[in-house]
Amino acid sequence: MSESSQTNDLRNRILFTVFILAVYRFGTFVPLPGIDPEQLQIMMQSNQKGLLGMFNVFAGGAVSRMAIFALGIMPYISSSIIVQLLTGTSDYFKNLKSQGEIGRQKITQITRYGTVLLATVQGYGLSIGLESSANLVIDPGVFFKVSTVTTIVAGTMFLMWLGEQITQRGIGNGISLIIFSGIVAEIPRALVTTFELGRTGAISTLMIITIFVLLALTIMFIVFMERALRKILINYPKRQMGNKIYGGDSSHLPLKINSAGVIPAIFASALLLLPVTFSNFNVSQNDTFQTIVSFFSQGQPLYMLLYASGIIFFTFFYTSITFNPTETAENLRKYGGFIPGIRPGESTAIYIDNILTKLTTIGALYLTLVCLMPEFLIANYPIPFYLGGTSILIVVVVAIDTVTQVQTRLMSSQYEQLIKKTKFGR
Repeated sequence: MSESSQTNDLRNRILFTVFILAVYRFGTFVPLPGIDPEQLQIMMQSNQKGLLGMFNVFAGGAVSRMAIFALGIMPYISSSIIVQLLTGTSDYFKNLKSQGEIGRQKITQITRYGTVLLATVQGYGLSIGLESSANLVIDPGVFFKVSTVTTIVAGTMFLMWLGEQITQRGIGNGISLIIFSGIVAEIPRALVTTFELGRTGAISTLMIITIFVLLALTIMFIVFMERALRKILINYPKRQMGNKIYGGDSSHLPLKINSAGVIPAIFASALLLLPVTFSNFNVSQNDTFQTIVSFFSQGQPLYMLLYASGIIFFTFFYTSITFNPTETAENLRKYGGFIPGIRPGESTAIYIDNILTKLTTIGALYLTLVCLMPEFLIANYPIPFYLGGTSILIVVVVAIDTVTQVQTRLMSSQYEQLIKKTKFGR
């Protein structure tokens, strides 16, 4: 492939990604049928805190508008979590994973079926919750429930398809970019809201300045941690073949501090949102119900504990399924590589695993700190969710990953030209 054709391919991929994201953003403004928009606005103004507010962030504002994409991509993420957990514990899924491409296709199919099931259950819960809100549904009844569930499930499956199209034909990870675009699109409104709160005196000017300073420091901290590497020195022995000596080189095995990326934060959020997705829509006066719901509000110990535990668990879990120290050590042994002072084989695997465990611990603590610290500010001050730690983490990490992919493709498109400039290409 020529440099020109590769450049055109990159441009087409970027344009395709932008187009798909534009389609997604358009869908977040298409309302569900049978909803009174005025009553919806009144209800949303009083339900911005807690898990509903967080869910609205991941849905790109679709929940506040009760759009066809109100569930967002969260049912697919929840289904992926369940399947990945089964992959690590179930023999059936382990066998599927070992079957290569055929097994991967079966796992993908099961994930899709799980998405339909979860979206159906959550869509039905949404319809019940909407009908329980006084005067919100124009014509409640069976028809409203059926139409709402059908629309919600169709919207979720369409979003899943859009994400897969971006991954295959666009740039970056489709699912992450959909969440990314939803957050970025709502950030200007969040900034305007924050400044308006400052103008009305709800937040002091000093607090606003403090928020933006903390925001800048958080972004810098995330970039530093995401680019940080622990390089393990790998040596290759010299080999003599005839009159020539080969090998004797050295390289590095790079290990990221945060190998899991933004996945733990998304997965932990998805699990928190799954059981009580639309509990805030329920106006039941049941004391037990209200007490349970209050435990999941911002700044509550149970909420913080579950969120932190989820992040730490998925950091270790996702790292364990994406990086295998034993396999890495075996590959090094096959190609003659070794770590100075460490015996090849099992000893090398143990050494790499110990380093990886330490790095993963640091990465888990870093993700927990970034995601939870701003939650206290959100709990105590009327700060929009879109300026929270989880939102900023997703935006920065997805942006870094996408830019890295673009740079990789640019380098690939310039490969022939770079070769020509070397002595080997002359």
